[in-house]
Amino acid sequence: GIDALVHAIEAYVSVMATDYTNGMALEAIRIIFKYLPASYAEGAANLKAREKMAYASTMAGMAFANAFLGVCHSMAHKLGSMYHVPHGLANALLLNEVIRFNAVEAPTKQAAFPQYKYPNAIERYARIADYIGVGGKTPADKVENLIAAIEELKQKVEIPATLKEAGVEEKPFLENLEDLSMQAFDDQCTGGNPRYPLVKEITEMYKKAYYGK
Repeated sequence: GIDALVHAIEAYVSVMATDYTNGMALEAIRIIFKYLPASYAEGAANLKAREKMAYASTMAGMAFANAFLGVCHSMAHKLGSMYHVPHGLANALLLNEVIRFNAVEAPTKQAAFPQYKYPNAIERYARIADYIGVGGKTPADKVENLIAAIEELKQKVEIPATLKEAGVEEKPFLENLEDLSMQAFDDQCTGGNPRYPLVKEITEMYKKAYYGK
């Protein structure tokens, strides 16, 4: 369920997003926030929630199949490969760090082939916040409210708070961090991210996801 959420969010802020994919991504996000907790907690006893999650997952899949993904998936792919962290869990643990990384007014570097005249990731995350009704007066406020809503959703489905809590051992994590970051940088999904990362910035996001605040 969280993987489907990341599919939709990354598709919505992707540099390859279109009017066709935006609607599917936004509605998938709304449905996931509304129905994932019940689908998780009640399972087969709540067929409506299960059905809604199937719809949301499919719509998010259609969105990212056409708009592509971003660096959250790049990092999750390599984390899963190296440490056998389940893919949805890896995305869940990385998502909010990636949102904070992307939601800046003056990124170090934009994506290689942006369709935008200027960085607008903050505004796009803010539109997601508006769509799911989490409030906020400024775009920056709305981004923080979106992050808080994602954290609350993760708690409801019993996602660990950090990579460390998820069972990734510290010593090998730190020993392999440079290689892990290089592999994530080279992942095919990185090109769709609205802010083009430096390898050292990927390393920093991994560290924050590992230790938490």
